[in-house]
Amino acid sequence: MAYQDDDLDYFLREMRDVVPLKQELKADLKTIHKSDPQSLKARRNAAQEQTEADRNFLTDQFVDLLGPFDPVIYKKDGVQEGVYKRLKQGRYPVDAALNLHKKPVEACRREVFDFIEDCYKSDIRVALISFGKGTTADSLPCVIKSYLARWLPELPQVIAVSSAHKSHGGSTAVYALLKKSEKQKAINRDRHIKQGRQPKTG
Repeated sequence: MAYQDDDLDYFLREMRDVVPLKQELKADLKTIHKSDPQSLKARRNAAQEQTEADRNFLTDQFVDLLGPFDPVIYKKDGVQEGVYKRLKQGRYPVDAALNLHKKPVEACRREVFDFIEDCYKSDIRVALISFGKGTTADSLPCVIKSYLARWLPELPQVIAVSSAHKSHGGSTAVYALLKKSEKQKAINRDRHIKQGRQPKTG
């Protein structure tokens, strides 16, 4: 059915103030669905960092500060006194080391968490963590030392902590004694079983 002249005139009068949409206001569906490889990579990295941050339960709250020469001492129940004494004396070989000199607390928090996890997975038993020497309790090295004294006992892989022997830096570093990994425990069980089956001689 065709419009009458009166209808057309009425329509044109009603539409005289209508302005067409500008091109830039229209949604570009191709742009929305197109993903920039760099943006994707940045989002993946951010998601990974957030996941790692969520996993890291080490405290970032205030801790009591230790002085430059205050010892760091921790021994989990079940660790023999003789084992701990040898650790303090530096009589165990150091299998891995981490240097935290001049690094901010948050960076140290991340590195310590990852370092101990890697050591445990690699069957490292004794690790050395260095942080430098401070002259006052509020100096950066002493602050890091104070956090280490709190962080290391929080980690389930660590069964003992001690200030290092002077041959390994003394008050500027600490030892961390790690428990045996499940893989290492299985190897030891197999070794004991095989030894038990061997005939005794002599």
